[in-house]
Amino acid sequence: MPAATTESGKPMTRMPPSNRPHIVLITCHDLGRWLGCYGVDSVRSPHLDALAAEGVRFAQAYCTAPGCSPSRAALATGRCPHANGVMGLAHPPFGWDLYPGEQPIAAQLAAHGYTTHLFGLQHVTRDISRLGFQHAHRREGAANGRPYHAPDVAAEVVAFLGAAQPSTPLYLEINLEEPHRPYDQGGVLPDATRGVTVPPYLPDTVAARDEFAALQGAIHAADAAIGRIVAALDGAGLRERTLLVFTTDHGVAMPRAKCTLYDPGIGVALIVRWPEGGVGGGREIAPLVSNVDVLPTLLAAAGVPAPLDLQGRSFLPLLRGEPYQPRDAIFAEKTYHSYYDPMRAIRTERHKFIRNFDKSFLVEVPGDVQVGPIYRSEDQLYVAAAHPDIELYDLAADPTEQHNLAGNPALAAIERDLDTRLWRWMAATDDPLLRGPIPSPSYRRTMEAFRRARGDPDVM
Repeated sequence: MPAATTESGKPMTRMPPSNRPHIVLITCHDLGRWLGCYGVDSVRSPHLDALAAEGVRFAQAYCTAPGCSPSRAALATGRCPHANGVMGLAHPPFGWDLYPGEQPIAAQLAAHGYTTHLFGLQHVTRDISRLGFQHAHRREGAANGRPYHAPDVAAEVVAFLGAAQPSTPLYLEINLEEPHRPYDQGGVLPDATRGVTVPPYLPDTVAARDEFAALQGAIHAADAAIGRIVAALDGAGLRERTLLVFTTDHGVAMPRAKCTLYDPGIGVALIVRWPEGGVGGGREIAPLVSNVDVLPTLLAAAGVPAPLDLQGRSFLPLLRGEPYQPRDAIFAEKTYHSYYDPMRAIRTERHKFIRNFDKSFLVEVPGDVQVGPIYRSEDQLYVAAAHPDIELYDLAADPTEQHNLAGNPALAAIERDLDTRLWRWMAATDDPLLRGPIPSPSYRRTMEAFRRARGDPDVM
């Protein structure tokens, strides 16, 4: 195997365990960039805003998929969903899972001297042991399906950090349910203390303001829990040495956001603080990054050699203010969420190109979003038509992606270039969609039952 190298191509220096940073990854569900530090002034997120002021904030971070499990699997493996196997939701009745041989971040760090801990949820696999955590801190109530909210997770992390005297570098992954719908889980109340912001891709109605006030309340509750966790980390004397990353899986759970490849579906918050590594100062980092880039970045920071099959690339030089060749595009995909809805996209600084591979509703709106008043008041906006085959948007002129320019002769060269690059990426990453429709786990189970009933020796 070739020696691991840095972004500049120089051989990687393998740090002894005593010099490696502790790594803390905190994630939220369905948050997107709906935070004060990303310009949403009506959202009260003082702790995450403070973290951004102390660290660095990525202005253009994107996820690989606008659904929970596929995006989280990409974050965990540094490989896009169609490559790691998680092309839909992991929980029953959907049942998507990692392909055999995938090596999530916890497993890789554990193999190189880290002690790995999971707090809160995981939504990547049906078998938590596949993730490589040596310690999974899950309340008995949570294991039995009872509510497991941000204050509960924060209390577990605070208790752990209060007693922690680590002799090895730590990897803590802390995954909060909030602000996943329903927004009032755990007794959380709507928050309109600073008013309410309704994004321009949705109608600004009384119903929308009520729905976004509820979202703001859930975000405030998650932020409070994160504040407790960060305070406990700093109070344990681990602030300087800890590489702390906050991100989310995908966009907010609203129509035309979650489950779409439009920017409100794939744009995510990404905040990093690492005092000992020189990462701080409240900088904004402008270049495009993808959440498949997080794992290679963490491995590089830890001095751990990266597997050759990673599809992300380290942005550690960006964090340190060193020379870095920016991405000229990010790629995103959806195959399944509520139903089969395969699409692939390429996004550059200026343009978005989406290819839809099947005919379904113009915009998928997941079931938990359909119960909200925004969807119910104007459902025909999303279901009255079907996907076009291709979509092309000029993000500078049309940031809310309302005007499909596919087929416009003035943009023919741009459309052709983006289409070519998208096909090339699909081929380079061995996208199974190139070989035909992708069967669901349910279909595969059904056909296995059929072959068993027929006496096929391969399944006996």
